[in-house]
Amino acid sequence: MDHTTAILERLTQLHPRLMDLSLGRLEALLDKLGNPENSLPPTIHVAGTNGKGSTTAYLRSLLEADGKRVHVYTSPHLVRFHERIRLGQHGGGKLVDDETLISTMLEVERINAGAAITQFEITTAIAFKLFAENSADVLLLEVGLGGRFDATNVIDQPLACVITPISMDHESFLGNSLGSIAYEKAGILKPGVPAIIARQVPEAMSVIAEVAGRIGTPMHILGQDFDAFGEHGRMIYQTEQRVMDLPLPNLVGQHQIGNAALALATLDIAGLLPSPEAREYGLGHAIWPARLQRLQSGALTKIAHPDTEIWLDGGHNPGAGAVVASTMAALEERVERPLFLIAGMLNTKDPIGFFEPFESLARHVFTVTIPGADSSRDAEELAHLAIAAGLSAEPAESVEAALAAMSENWRYENSPRVLICGSLYLAGEVLKANGTMPE
Repeated sequence: MDHTTAILERLTQLHPRLMDLSLGRLEALLDKLGNPENSLPPTIHVAGTNGKGSTTAYLRSLLEADGKRVHVYTSPHLVRFHERIRLGQHGGGKLVDDETLISTMLEVERINAGAAITQFEITTAIAFKLFAENSADVLLLEVGLGGRFDATNVIDQPLACVITPISMDHESFLGNSLGSIAYEKAGILKPGVPAIIARQVPEAMSVIAEVAGRIGTPMHILGQDFDAFGEHGRMIYQTEQRVMDLPLPNLVGQHQIGNAALALATLDIAGLLPSPEAREYGLGHAIWPARLQRLQSGALTKIAHPDTEIWLDGGHNPGAGAVVASTMAALEERVERPLFLIAGMLNTKDPIGFFEPFESLARHVFTVTIPGADSSRDAEELAHLAIAAGLSAEPAESVEAALAAMSENWRYENSPRVLICGSLYLAGEVLKANGTMPE
């Protein structure tokens, strides 16, 4: 066990519940730390169910291409905790290094002095301390869960707030309807601070609009105040004031046009719109691991049938299932290949809702228990749920075993296409097993 993991395990013991949405514990610790949240760079706060990470990736890529130093806070991590904290530098930011992270963790742990606090709250305090002590031009701050009582929501006056598409997820904490979930997400909105809003289902949009109207938040809505679409292999972005001809986003999937448009609109409204050259480079070079990421080399690719396409995506709710299935369908239209899923999911998720969009698309599903995840669904149970969603499915001992079974037991008219999916925790294990470390 490395030093960072050992400290994280100690911090987890400070509050036995994984989630206990509240701001009081964190505010008390931040006060002891000298309130670093009041010394952060201009902050763009990002909430939503799907697309938070991708939108943040475009924001970072565009800003860095324009020469800005950008701090970034995201969660969860895939392989190492360091991925959550990126410190801005000239020429591009870097993940926090071991020495800096460990020394700050130990100092915050000492100052907290054993007070009850969740791991996410205390690690957010650690991140804020690092962001306040290292200068940058912008901080991109991604909500961990919900918004209203999320630990990141101690920021009083962000530069802008972003809400990406909302769908059902974390119902036990955020509520059992899209309206209740939207209300929690809208909790990041602030009076007078511009809010840039993705397309939403009507139930979610009406709640966001009600909250914004009540507190005096100006809204800028995708599809109304700005829009983007693909045309002739390019992306067209337009507002009432301007039209931009841009490269298609680097991340895969039609839905990424919306995420890229959110990022562009946010920077435009915040007065940070990059130069034309930076826009071209930033959109074309954005990276966000485990979001329809193609694995083209590594240990796992050597197990698969020759010429197999292997894709990895950490989406885990019905909304994510729909957009990933749509992307797989688009790939199928271009190049026909039999699609196989290798899926693992946590027991807090909705497997049937996730699997249903793949019903007429996937040839077969191999289900796995996620290694090291106590809350993983058992592979056999998950296979039964995939069958209930209308798919052919069977459990496998591991991702490696599923890939080997496909090579040994299936015959193909074309080389197969494999989607490993259902959980960011599974995605992290896959990247680790493949030897592909996020940077």
